[in-house]
Amino acid sequence: MIDRVHQHIVSELQQGARTDTVFVVIAVLLNLLMLGISSGIAEGSAENGATTGVLGLFMALTVVVNLVAVFGLLKGKETRARLIGGLLKLYADQHVDGYYDPALLRNYGTRYYLFILTIVCMGIVAIAVPLLLR
Repeated sequence: MIDRVHQHIVSELQQGARTDTVFVVIAVLLNLLMLGISSGIAEGSAENGATTGVLGLFMALTVVVNLVAVFGLLKGKETRARLIGGLLKLYADQHVDGYYDPALLRNYGTRYYLFILTIVCMGIVAIAVPLLLR
């Protein structure tokens, strides 16, 4: 039974890692895409209500997708910490906890914050550059 619990936790960690990767990749690609599209709209058109509205919609989309990605990564961080906490307890119960350094939890947390910082910075640039070009 212990093997099944261990395998289940490991598979949940793997699924979480894939989900986190999707959040990061989609946010980065969307930010780059929105930067290009919004910059083109801001630079290539006269200021009128329609282009301002379209630009505003693209910026709103950028904010929403970035917020979803950040909240998704924060939930992923929380889930990973809980699952690894369970693994550490399982390892302690089996007297093999010396093989897993609990400091890895801090490293994972730092990595999540770096991903979030990257997404937030790219989102700010994707919004600020078109506004400056306008």
